Amino acid sequence: MAKGYWIVHVTVNDPDNYPKYIAADAKAFEKFDANFLVRGGKYDPVEGPARERHVVIEFESYDLALACYNSPEYQAAAKLRQAYADSEVLIVEGV
Repeated sequence: MAKGYWIVHVTVNDPDNYPKYIAADAKAFEKFDANFLVRGGKYDPVEGPARERHVVIEFESYDLALACYNSPEYQAAAKLRQAYADSEVLIVEGV
């Protein structure tokens, strides 16, 4: 079974409150055994525009990646992210 991945690009608009989102999302990521491959860090936008923060999260399957996003735990956290940042979240199936 192919793994599932979240690919997230974020511009934090409220850095004082954004840590509330990070704390809240931990519940969902723990529940669904998420594995962070990228969480912030150095980047180089070699083509096109880029946001300031990039995250790649691995799940055992695409279905688990979707289930995590749609879970009540993550949806509560997502409301915080949406309040404190602009972002794109993609869920993709691995090869």
